Amino acid sequence: MALLWVLDVASVAGTAGLEGAGVWWRVVPGVVAGVVLLSPGRPPASTWGAALAVAVSWAVTLGLLGSVTPTFAGWGLLETLCLLLLLVRTAKDVPSPRQAAALSAALGIAVLAAPMRLDGSGVAFAFLLTFPTGGAVGLGCYLRSLDDRRRRAVAGVRQSERLELARELHDFVAHHVTGIVVQAQAARAIRESAPEQVDVLLGHIERAGSETLQSMRKLVRVLREDDARAVRPGDLFAELGELVAAFAERDAPATLQVAAEVRQARPDPEVETSVRNVVREGLTNVRRHAPGSPSVSVRVGLSGEGEGGGDARRLRVEVHNAPAARRTAPNAEPLGGRGGLGLVGLAERTEAVGGTLYASRAEDGGWRLTAEFPLRGAAESSSRGAVTGSPA
Repeated sequence: MALLWVLDVASVAGTAGLEGAGVWWRVVPGVVAGVVLLSPGRPPASTWGAALAVAVSWAVTLGLLGSVTPTFAGWGLLETLCLLLLLVRTAKDVPSPRQAAALSAALGIAVLAAPMRLDGSGVAFAFLLTFPTGGAVGLGCYLRSLDDRRRRAVAGVRQSERLELARELHDFVAHHVTGIVVQAQAARAIRESAPEQVDVLLGHIERAGSETLQSMRKLVRVLREDDARAVRPGDLFAELGELVAAFAERDAPATLQVAAEVRQARPDPEVETSVRNVVREGLTNVRRHAPGSPSVSVRVGLSGEGEGGGDARRLRVEVHNAPAARRTAPNAEPLGGRGGLGLVGLAERTEAVGGTLYASRAEDGGWRLTAEFPLRGAAESSSRGAVTGSPA
């Protein structure tokens, strides 16, 4: 753009002595188009900017039709480049298809009309510009289709996660309702022989019913939002151990560390399922994108100590892999291909249960996937410890 601007200025300066200082207004369309192109903004700001560039270009073209000179002074090369790039961006980013089509047509015509400011050679230049104009339209439409495909894929992944949560609702409710029925039967059986135990059983029934209603409300709320098998309640750490052990056996050395106080906590069933999915997705990403990593660690602990007691603590899950000693070639295709949406669905599930998800490069050059979830029953006074399992 800077080089074309220099050429435009040089061509105008060459005719300024013949036609007077007024010839300098012919470079205005290039300046306006360049400013619009480089200015940050999103629709509708970018839409109005492109419309302004078209209007200025057409005004100069119509103004020079009566005084055409056989030079490039009236046809800005910078203007043409910027209008072509604006054409690509308009076809790609303008939300309304009708507005995108109308504005793209206006930009294309402005590009083809600019050479008409010259003498008879303007028609030839206009014909040559039909090829880059058509290419700009095609590129913009192609990029727009990629964005639409990406949005549909993201929406599909989120919808599948919501449907999976709906299926898991049956497992959660069935587990709690079964416990309620069994405890109710036990209360009836001992009401004559041990009436002092009835209140204890009724308390368990009340707590199980409350947990059931809480899970149902959360999952139904997720299903109403329009923007794998379930973990058996209480078996979370056993299943995490199986996941890490299987990864360590087939892929890379891996360890599982669970803080002692976490084992005394009582996360909600939907949180347990989400924790398992975070670990599974983290190990899958290591397998695909960091084969040959010397070590992988999965840590489960509590965060938020000292911020208001056990209720302020959150369950923290971290999957970290050290950088591989043998770097993969920059253009190498990861296992399973590129463009996966696993983290998109995982973020949707994590946010649905009130958690947060982070993925970033670690200090040692590896990668770290971290998730935090609300914890209802964290132990308030227990010493930290770690249980290491599944070492390779």
